[in-house]
Amino acid sequence: MKKQQLIVISLAFAALVLLFFFGNTIPPKKAETSQAPAQTANPSKVEFTDLLVKAKQKISPAQNERLTALENSVIRGDVKEQKIKVYHQLANFWRDSAHLFEPYAYYSAEASKLENSEKTLTFAAQLFVDNLLTETDPAMQNWLASSAKDLLDKALQINPDNDSTKIGLGACFILGNIGGNPMEGILPVRQIVEKNPNNLYAQMVLGLGGKKSGQYDKAIERFSIIVQKQPKNIEAVFQLAECYDLKNDKANAIKWYSEAKKMISNEQIQKDIDKRINELK
Repeated sequence: MKKQQLIVISLAFAALVLLFFFGNTIPPKKAETSQAPAQTANPSKVEFTDLLVKAKQKISPAQNERLTALENSVIRGDVKEQKIKVYHQLANFWRDSAHLFEPYAYYSAEASKLENSEKTLTFAAQLFVDNLLTETDPAMQNWLASSAKDLLDKALQINPDNDSTKIGLGACFILGNIGGNPMEGILPVRQIVEKNPNNLYAQMVLGLGGKKSGQYDKAIERFSIIVQKQPKNIEAVFQLAECYDLKNDKANAIKWYSEAKKMISNEQIQKDIDKRINELK
């Protein structure tokens, strides 16, 4: 099996998913050229200061000038409400003017920490988790997961019974290379699924975790549950195709790639899928 071709299709689909959820607001990440290993014990650490330096290199001098003024406002601000306002302005700048995800998510998170409400904390955390679900670089997975975990821990202090928050936290451990024991994230999500098998968010996280760890049969079981409930769930359909492909079940891989293709209008992704199907025949 040509895994590189599979990776190209997967990343193209990840870009499509991000485009679907964020529209033109946040552009998809650039495709990586190699697949991340199933488990990475010590991914290199990503610092936001480094991400910010790179982000500033992508904007115009006029935008940098405006940004500097906003950043100075945060430094001068000595009132919580004033800092919250400026953090939101910074987040909006990176989302609406610069169209860059990482600083947008970071400043949204900083504002939510000061606001300290369950709603704002979980909203900011979900920005990181949503991108964690499609990120392939271990170091970035770690940064996204660590950032989300910080927010989700605070949200759980406010409302310890929120299942969605627990699932998001589980995704951080399962997919984000944080902590020494993945079961720390898996067990709470499993408990939620046992209580409510129709929680498809939990099923998706467990499916992605199974795929990442090479447990393709378990992942297929999770994704199949989602497709049974939501036949048009393109992400679950595509994940099914990939898992069958990875376990070298060519017939089922072709079946689900074909189903995924029916749901996609992007011609380049359709061509990539056709190429993979032909290779499997």
